[in-house]
Amino acid sequence: MPAARNIAFLASEMPIAEEARDRLAARYGQHKPSEADVIVALGGDGFMLSTLHATQALEAPVYGMNRGTVGFLMNEYAEDGLIDRLERAEEAVINPLHMRALSEGGRVTEALAINEVSLLRAGPQAAKLRIWVDGKLRMEELVCDGALVSTPAGSTAYNYSAHGPILPIDADVLALTAMAAFRPRRWRGALLPKGAVVRFEVMDHLKRPVMADADSRSVANVISVEIRSEPSVAHRILFDPGHGLEERLIKEQFS
Repeated sequence: MPAARNIAFLASEMPIAEEARDRLAARYGQHKPSEADVIVALGGDGFMLSTLHATQALEAPVYGMNRGTVGFLMNEYAEDGLIDRLERAEEAVINPLHMRALSEGGRVTEALAINEVSLLRAGPQAAKLRIWVDGKLRMEELVCDGALVSTPAGSTAYNYSAHGPILPIDADVLALTAMAAFRPRRWRGALLPKGAVVRFEVMDHLKRPVMADADSRSVANVISVEIRSEPSVAHRILFDPGHGLEERLIKEQFS
């Protein structure tokens, strides 16, 4: 990336992250995110996601350093040589998912998700979902604990825990993954084109309530959820050379 003259250091609420922010700001200077050439996020993956959402309207890319508990999207923490690391960093561009959730009573909630949009049962009984892709009914009934649609960037997060596939960062596909599928038995999901529009309909929603979640923004008692990629939003993330998101996703498959 071009010379990083102005840096905005942002930190999670963890003391270790706040202390790192103060030391780095004293050493390299502190600028407002709107005035920065690059934003440095100090924390874990959760804070990285919130930073990307909060700064999505800005031109500055985000470079994360791990001062949290999970750091797949973060670089190793080091205070020395930061300017050189920023200028040599590799950039990955990620388009988030757009969620449009219709709740009981007709309320519509829209949100963006960098990792995944998930539907989860909210009661003792399994959820019953009907799945449409690009307006065509693809599954009449999926009985499960839940289902999700994941981006390549999020494929090693909840998607991977649910036994979904790891996707290369430049793959123009989305992963549709079921959680504890009961019927069809052991159904693992599907790979869909990035431009696909996925629609879940919740069957028997009063008896089998379902919640939807987009990067921790939750919606209760949903009746239907529509998910699609949002190409108008592009998140720019920086990684140290040789440790970019593409390399991490490939390495994860052999770990």
